[in-house]
Amino acid sequence: MPDEKRDKTQVLQINGNQVASGEYALVKLNIGRLPTGTLIDIPVHVFNGKKKGPVVLIQAGLHGDEINGVETLRRMLDENLFQIKRGAVIVVPVLNIFGFIHFSRDVPDGKDVNRSFPGSKTGSLASRIAYHYTQEILPHVDFALDLHTGGAQRHNYPQVRYTLEDAESKTLAHAFGAPFCLPSKMINGSFRKATFKLGVPTVVYEAGESMRFDEMAITLAIKGILNVLRSQKMLISPNKMKKHTSVHLSTSRWIRASRAGMFIPLIRNGQYVDKGQDLGYVSEAYVKRTKFVKAPFEGHVFCVNHQAVVNQGDALFHLGKEG
Repeated sequence: MPDEKRDKTQVLQINGNQVASGEYALVKLNIGRLPTGTLIDIPVHVFNGKKKGPVVLIQAGLHGDEINGVETLRRMLDENLFQIKRGAVIVVPVLNIFGFIHFSRDVPDGKDVNRSFPGSKTGSLASRIAYHYTQEILPHVDFALDLHTGGAQRHNYPQVRYTLEDAESKTLAHAFGAPFCLPSKMINGSFRKATFKLGVPTVVYEAGESMRFDEMAITLAIKGILNVLRSQKMLISPNKMKKHTSVHLSTSRWIRASRAGMFIPLIRNGQYVDKGQDLGYVSEAYVKRTKFVKAPFEGHVFCVNHQAVVNQGDALFHLGKEG
């Protein structure tokens, strides 16, 4: 686990702002303007402890419609939970400001910021956001927690994903203590792949679905973040870690619709299922044919599609095998 790799907690300098040991600052990272000329910036909260230690980045809203993470960090800031005695915490509640104000996963030109890292100073809007973020924030960071939700009406049961090639990210994932923990492949242009190349262990917390608050997802996110900070002895509070033993999923598979129709799930998200168990069914609107969706192996369902009408090939359930 990263610990005092570099002496960064004396002074953190972000976008021309200096934050000394024992200080807090709200820094605004300028990224662009609306067509009206209104300046758009990314608010960055910096909590610098009095003692040297690791620098952790905690961010949400990389996809603008994934609001559970945004609410998680809003609550933590509002309740003054970042009482840092050692190291520093950089908190970014909404990274993709453009997507957030348009209730959209992407920026206005349709590009995904999380497919645009490390970015380009003269590229697309998404690429420029990624570039400025990479230049101003990531050089300070020892490890990162990235908060997400499911997209396209897919509901993720609270889970933490780590990079198989990075043992430190697996350690972080287990310290977080979400109900499920699993390895996940890196995607070209993603924030996690960019941090991996920089040697910054990163885990992704996934819970709930886009544009809907999920109280369990938010509560477990707060506990998990505090667990990670406590594992690094960064908090003033001496409270013990409220750790949940994660179920480790070694492999996973999407179960897809074999035909189009009305989709009715029969199991709960997070549930353990047996091989051959009926997970749900897809029925044609005119009730001519109904097809049951069965589990191909025993395991835990950790994502369910809440879309009522599906097309052939749509992802319905994400099923993981414990190991």
